[in-house]
Amino acid sequence: MHYFCSLTLFYTQPVLFLTLSSPPLPSICPFIDPFIDSSPLCSVPRSLWLGCSSVAESLCALRCLQSIPSTRAHNQVLNGPVVGSRKRPSEGNYEKEKEHCIALFDQWSEADQVEFVERLISRMCHYQHGHINSYLKPMLQRDFITALPAQGLDHIAENILSFLDARSLCAAELVCKEWQRVISEGMLWKKLIERMVRTDPLWKGLSERHQEKYLFKNRTSEVPPNSYYHSLYPKIIQDIETIEANWRCGRHNLQRIQCRSENSKGVYCLQYDDDKIISGLRDNSIKIWDKQSLECLKILTGHTGSVLCLQYDERVIVTGSSDSTVRVWEVTTGEVLNTLIHHNEAVLHLRFANGLMVTCSKDRSIAVWDMASPTDISLRRVLVGHRAAVNVVDFDDKYIVSASGDRTIKVWSTSTCEFVRTLNGHKRGIACLQYRDRLVVSGSSDNTIRLWDIECGACLRVLEGHEELVRCIRFDNKRIVSGAYDGKIKVWDLQAALDPRAPASTLCLRTLVEHSGRVFRLQFDEFQIISSSHDDTILIWDFLNVSTNGQSEGRSPSRTYTYISR
Repeated sequence: MHYFCSLTLFYTQPVLFLTLSSPPLPSICPFIDPFIDSSPLCSVPRSLWLGCSSVAESLCALRCLQSIPSTRAHNQVLNGPVVGSRKRPSEGNYEKEKEHCIALFDQWSEADQVEFVERLISRMCHYQHGHINSYLKPMLQRDFITALPAQGLDHIAENILSFLDARSLCAAELVCKEWQRVISEGMLWKKLIERMVRTDPLWKGLSERHQEKYLFKNRTSEVPPNSYYHSLYPKIIQDIETIEANWRCGRHNLQRIQCRSENSKGVYCLQYDDDKIISGLRDNSIKIWDKQSLECLKILTGHTGSVLCLQYDERVIVTGSSDSTVRVWEVTTGEVLNTLIHHNEAVLHLRFANGLMVTCSKDRSIAVWDMASPTDISLRRVLVGHRAAVNVVDFDDKYIVSASGDRTIKVWSTSTCEFVRTLNGHKRGIACLQYRDRLVVSGSSDNTIRLWDIECGACLRVLEGHEELVRCIRFDNKRIVSGAYDGKIKVWDLQAALDPRAPASTLCLRTLVEHSGRVFRLQFDEFQIISSSHDDTILIWDFLNVSTNGQSEGRSPSRTYTYISR
């Protein structure tokens, strides 16, 4: 009502109105439109009104255009034909004309039809546009998921819905009964879980550890209904959240393997899988342990010095020793298949993959080997450049990365074996590193961990917290886990460490203290850490199967298995 009074003032006292201008309103205003449509004096095109930013501007536009003749013919020029202004021809002629127009329309190309309809619509008024819009709306909102099965195309509807995530799939089930039927008969919850198991290591590990592999067999008689998988999905999510919370809080169950022997003074290296743990000891032996019972299955002997490094796959175990040799063993029989004699001093570390093996030594050199078969291994190249013992190597298809007691990390081309660059920053010798994608993570006797971008050589972050030499380090997509001569294992947040804005105090998530001696080697996955130490033990830190009996954080009851060599 206030604005209506202002309009009256416009016609009688225009100067007064402009002085007392009303507050601004949006350009499309609930007041302007109905007033214009109902005003017999208005001959202003609607587009001019909708372009005005306030009531005052709108009224000024009206005043300026009052001189335009307000006739029905002129309105037709400005706004198009007025509804009802033209009379329909006689019924018979109208039907004939309409059918003739439709027949002509059907003969045109799609592009011509679209152009004609656009021109036709442009000649209509707003009221007619509303009718057309209400007619088109349901045509543009077709339920194609319901329509496809009706045409025998259920598989296409299932394929479309199979791209949904869990939240969207839940919502889709509530749309209508037909959508729910497509999801149920297409076993889309089962397919979603299968996709997660294929692409996410945590899901894969959970499915294996909970013995849910049988759920994904193709035999129809063994497959539970879709509703089972629907209820299984939130249970898996709950398990994942529990595991993540256990990592954050340090809750774990601990198992301990005692590796005592007469000459043993430490477990220098290890690797594990779902079935076994293989360890290299200071007493020159390699011990293979059953991962479930933790019993010693086999002892491999042959080295005349401490076993300092090892790696195995499904066929062979490759070990390096302080006796300067590299030995290749058959996994199942324990037979020695090959002995490589090249280095002049202790072999400190080795890695092999895809027909290539790289070894490094206290003699300051790196050896690159072609590994055609366990019995056919030939030296390709020797890399020289470090000024002290080369303690660790890692590689992929692009780079070989080595770290030394000379405080440097060197990068070499895998294909050409040519030197690429040096990473400088550590203040003392480097004892360990891991390299993956562009990221290198290294640990040093300066008690720090450094993160590097291998492409540009920049140090991205320095992690501080260990009190002695950082002896071993591993990382995945979420965490860095480090072990040091202070006997401690630390878990770090990798993503936070890569964020320069993250405070240093937030980077170390948990410190695990169980070893009574130096931590020599560790490996971890989504569910556990397995570590070895100078204290002659192998510890299994289990973050999946955690007891809920009120144990304090980070300290859980341990199960000890002792194996005494005779």
